[in-house]
Amino acid sequence: MPGELAGKLEPIVAEAVAGAGFDLDALEIQQAGRRKLVKVVVDADDGVGLDEVAECSRTVSAVLDSHDHLIAGAYTLEVTSPGVDRPLTRQRHWRRAKFRLVKITPHEGSAVVGRVGYAGPEAARVLVDGRIRDVAYRDVAKAVIEIEFKQPPTEDLKLLEQDAAEQTGAAGTEEEPK
Repeated sequence: MPGELAGKLEPIVAEAVAGAGFDLDALEIQQAGRRKLVKVVVDADDGVGLDEVAECSRTVSAVLDSHDHLIAGAYTLEVTSPGVDRPLTRQRHWRRAKFRLVKITPHEGSAVVGRVGYAGPEAARVLVDGRIRDVAYRDVAKAVIEIEFKQPPTEDLKLLEQDAAEQTGAAGTEEEPK
């Protein structure tokens, strides 16, 4: 039942979240006793601040209240931004991880750690051991951001910027297909 309800609410919530200037990253609905827990995860290219989460929460709450016939009962709304442990599963996740260290586990082979550069429609450019290589999204079993406690090397950032300029000049835009 919660999965079916999430399917019905997802387009409604996604539209409200987009109207507030964010992307709907996830919508989960769980039964919690007599109430339902509606968890909405939102994201944006520049991240999401606490004030923005609060504003988005008010927007989503108003939309859910206007569709209370779908929820059919009491609910608790939780609006949050994705944590750093969120897997990179879409192009926009990779784009937002630009210059971050990412641990990439392929479907086949060993995991590697690299710094993300340009994120194209089919693959991301990643600096691994001083060399830039393409990582096709379809070949990735799991990719997560690695926590860093120091600034990335300036040379790495320059190399990735130069490569991104070449990629966008040759490929056009970085837009995610719909």
